[in-house]
Amino acid sequence: MTVIDRLDALFPPDRVITDPVRLRTYECDGLTYHRATPMVVVLPETTEEIAAVVKVCAEFGVPFVARGSGTGLSGGALPRSDGVLIVTSRMRRIISIDLDQRRAVVEPGVTNLAITEAVRDRGYYYAPDPSSQQICSIGGNVAENSGGAHCLKYGFTVNHVLALEVVTPNGEIMEISEDDFGYDLLGAFVGSEGTLGIATKITVRLMRAPEAVTTLLAAFPNIEAGGQAVSAIVGAGIVPAAIEMMDALAIEAAEAAVACGYPPEAGAVLIVELDGPAAEVESQLAEVIAICVGTGSFEQRVAASADERAKIWKGRKSAFAAVGRISPAYIVQDGVVPRTSLGEVLAGIDALQVEFGIRVANVFHAGDGNLHPLVLFDDTAPGEGHRAEIVSGRILDLCILHGGSITGEHGVGVDKARYMPRMFTDADLDTMQRVRCAFDPGGRSNPGKVFPTPRLCGEVPRVRKGSPGEIF
Repeated sequence: MTVIDRLDALFPPDRVITDPVRLRTYECDGLTYHRATPMVVVLPETTEEIAAVVKVCAEFGVPFVARGSGTGLSGGALPRSDGVLIVTSRMRRIISIDLDQRRAVVEPGVTNLAITEAVRDRGYYYAPDPSSQQICSIGGNVAENSGGAHCLKYGFTVNHVLALEVVTPNGEIMEISEDDFGYDLLGAFVGSEGTLGIATKITVRLMRAPEAVTTLLAAFPNIEAGGQAVSAIVGAGIVPAAIEMMDALAIEAAEAAVACGYPPEAGAVLIVELDGPAAEVESQLAEVIAICVGTGSFEQRVAASADERAKIWKGRKSAFAAVGRISPAYIVQDGVVPRTSLGEVLAGIDALQVEFGIRVANVFHAGDGNLHPLVLFDDTAPGEGHRAEIVSGRILDLCILHGGSITGEHGVGVDKARYMPRMFTDADLDTMQRVRCAFDPGGRSNPGKVFPTPRLCGEVPRVRKGSPGEIF
């Protein structure tokens, strides 16, 4: 009897996929240049069904990968050609909402925005807001510790998850909570990229909607002036809900895609959102506008309605997909630098563009130094894809050089595993792996992710079908 035979015995035919054509749907996540066809896809509907699948994998020594909406940008949900892909898209129940305790319990396939939509009319919302929040799943957010534009003030997913029900790599069901004594297992699990097990129920914190929200769009002649404004705003002791920046190339792409109406002559725009008590927001807005003018802003627009606010954000939220309007192919990069180093790092990115003849559109969470450079290239031009890969890696080197990190919120996955030794020593990596081995001694839970080589737990490297030049 095979793994597939066992799964066929456990599930109806429509929830076990082995047809090669249908399997291709699951070959990649949002990072399309890493691909692998799973051996089999299973569509569970309950925690117990996920546990049953994982127990079958343990019995046969087969690896498994969990997948939500597939919007990840690091190859974190890349399947194994010799393994089981567990897709949580049918687990979309909001199980309970307790506004007195300001919490909700949801299944992993619930989309990020659906949580806010469920409580918005009662004056609450869920704070983490990745750009893909309309479609990304909360289970994936937990795996990657996703952030979003408003993480500057409100933090990442880890700051808003109160408890988890998880299926361990041996198929056991356990609960972990911020109220547990001893080691912070909840903190270890959030952001572990599926290497410690699968979250099957998530208890999240709900936030009270602020009394006032004001969104400002400020246009600057160049990105350096915009960066000066960011430093001055934070230096003045103002903590906006969000400070986002886009350069001229990103503005061009957003305009072509969604007609966002940003000033066409701008070399950079800042989106500054303030929230809180109405009197405080009004005072801070006047101060922020004065700072922007003082650092070179030639136009400031304050959203006068919810529709205008949405239009300002539409350009920023669509930026990743929008660059497809101005480039046939692109790499979405994700790194972090100290805010004080933004200017030097952006200058370094400019130098890379000149050196390699590769354009880079810059979109980033300016308030906390989380960069999302979009490396543009023509994949039909000989050698251009290779040069784009070099530029992408050099950008991460710049981040490390300036005391930053190789990822802010997209995760390491398969895409950045080879960069881990540039940031961490062998001793560091071995310590991380010891934590993983404690949860998953068999190395079956999302193997081949995060760590650059098989280590400690006995992972066996596999050759997977992919694009030329891929590194696994």
